[in-house]
Amino acid sequence: MQSIIAQNGTETPEPLKAEVKGSLPSWLQGTLLRNGPGLFSIGNSKYNHWFDGMSLIHSFTFSNGEVTYRSKFLKSETYRRNIKADKIVVSEFGTMIYPDPCKNIFSRVFTHLCNVIPDFTDNNLINIIRYGEDYYASSEVNYINQINPETLETIGRINYRNHIAVNLATAHPHYDSEGNTYNMGTAIMGLGKPKYVIFKVPADASDKQNKKPALRQLQQVCSFPFRSSLYPSYFHSFGMTENYIVFVEQPFKLDIIKLATAYFRGVNWGGCLKFDEDDITLFHIVNKKTGKAISTRLYSDALVVFHHINAYEDDGHVVFDLICYKDGNLYNMFYIHNMTKDASDFIESNKSFSLPLCQRFIVPLNLHKECPRGTNLVTLTNTTATAVMQEDGSVYCQPDTLFEGLELPGINYNFNAQKYRYFYGSRLEWSPYPNKITKFDIVTRKHIYWEQENCYPSEPVFVASPRAMEEDDGVILSSVISPDPSISPFMLVLNAKTFKELARASIPASVHMDLHGLFIPAAN
Repeated sequence: MQSIIAQNGTETPEPLKAEVKGSLPSWLQGTLLRNGPGLFSIGNSKYNHWFDGMSLIHSFTFSNGEVTYRSKFLKSETYRRNIKADKIVVSEFGTMIYPDPCKNIFSRVFTHLCNVIPDFTDNNLINIIRYGEDYYASSEVNYINQINPETLETIGRINYRNHIAVNLATAHPHYDSEGNTYNMGTAIMGLGKPKYVIFKVPADASDKQNKKPALRQLQQVCSFPFRSSLYPSYFHSFGMTENYIVFVEQPFKLDIIKLATAYFRGVNWGGCLKFDEDDITLFHIVNKKTGKAISTRLYSDALVVFHHINAYEDDGHVVFDLICYKDGNLYNMFYIHNMTKDASDFIESNKSFSLPLCQRFIVPLNLHKECPRGTNLVTLTNTTATAVMQEDGSVYCQPDTLFEGLELPGINYNFNAQKYRYFYGSRLEWSPYPNKITKFDIVTRKHIYWEQENCYPSEPVFVASPRAMEEDDGVILSSVISPDPSISPFMLVLNAKTFKELARASIPASVHMDLHGLFIPAAN
């Protein structure tokens, strides 16, 4: 895997028919869009970090028992500037770019001044998200790029700041049952008082006839201040129940002073994140309708969260499941000099890596000053999660650990914000390369998995059967690659109940490892 992980990918701009072995369900109709880094060197310049690579978008279209594949690089402003210059000219998460010393002094000074408040890259390589009926390649910055989900053409970029005061926004929004999109951002510099912002885009916000973006109808739900103005919490995702937003304000923090001076100090953006193991983690439970947060201080020990699995309300409690780490070292694993080490060297140099833990936290909603001190206020059964009110009226939460060694979680999204039983994910066992995909049963605490020697599957995506009677009635889709030239890349289709292979569609073209994506059902 080390031999191909940081190789430059290639485009397949026209639909390419895959060879299907097995039987695809007749109801599986639609397109799976995937996004991830795919270009790691331009000219003689190379990126330092895997999350720096130029976005390569993939589509797998399922239609009447056939699968077609295509891929295109996101034609962002960053991509265009880099290709025109035939070198990397825009800074990314782990690669800081400095002006050419051959430029005149005025040009160099201007470049330095522009980086006091950084204008981030628009290389949106993390996910594909939907606002209204518009689809966007997204990352965690103020820019997103609209794409055509059928042709993968880049339509153009949009700046969140033209619609709401945020510098950063997540690439993991939530969609409610009505099709509205909820997302969360951070207002840091030059946009008033620093704060976290939750916003909503209505399902009917798109105006394709007049070519107006869905974000023009963006509505702010609420905002709340950082607990430390100079050290806002980094967050990659958040949780949502039917009535509440769940935000984890973790002690994995963005150093604002370091960010503002990173360019001059020779520090990349990734170097502006720090984990404070002596701090606590705060939980904010915010009512979606009123914008009011539970006033009781809810906290746990220091932890780091990138992905939420799901959240829901149950008998007067908010239950939220997270992928937790004991430190903030995960991003360091993805520097390319680490990822290209052979397996034994990688394991030896990353012995301290904290394996991801799937953990359940539970917060009672009926909290008041008369609650008994020193006792567990969680009354749900079949869990070891606790929430104990302290003498000062705060509530200390400890999790129930469900499973170890799983990342990139997914669920049947029809059960998002609802009580659920199953989640799916990529197994991580002392390597950044997932070599198994797993189904976990929360009730029985048992798991099953799929693997094939020398094969590396992407994040599993659940697609529900249109006549599903049970939560796991559907299929799992995963794009699989291999360093073995005798194994073509393929789209794997599993029975979500049994994890038995239903079909695989072999792609007669190069396919690169990706990060996240979205399944778009075909129109009826």
